Amino acid sequence: MKKKLLIITSIFGMFAVILGAFGAHALTNHLGAKQLKIYQTGIDYHYYHTLALFGISILIQQQRHVAWLHRSAVCFIIGILLFSGSLYLLACRGLLSLEKWTAVLGPLTPIGGTFFIAGWLMLLIYALKNDFPSA
Repeated sequence: MKKKLLIITSIFGMFAVILGAFGAHALTNHLGAKQLKIYQTGIDYHYYHTLALFGISILIQQQRHVAWLHRSAVCFIIGILLFSGSLYLLACRGLLSLEKWTAVLGPLTPIGGTFFIAGWLMLLIYALKNDFPSA
C-alpha cells in the first residue's frame, strides 16, 4: 500500500497541474466567469488534498499502526474524484454536452466534500490514538 499510495498521489498531483493549466489556457475562451470559478474551486481542492495525500504517504512510511492513515487516504482519494471531478464536469457541461447529467453530477460534489471531511476526521483520530516521539 505504501508504494501504491505514493503512485496514486503522484498521478493526482500530475493531473492537478495538467487540469489547472488546461483550465487557465484552454478553457478561458470557452467558459464564462462562473464556470471558470467552479472549475478553479475543483482545482484548489484537488491540490489541497493531493498535498494531504503526500503528507499521509510520508507518515505511512515512518509510522506504525497506520490503519487510520489508510482510511484517511482512501477518503481523500474518493473526495478528489467526486468533489473535484464533479466540479470539472459541471463547469464544462456545456462543452461536453452533459446538461442532462447535472442532476446526477450536482449531488456528487457535496458527497465528495463529505469524504474530505471524513478524511480529515480519520487523520484526527489517528493523531489522537498515537504517540509521537518528541523532537
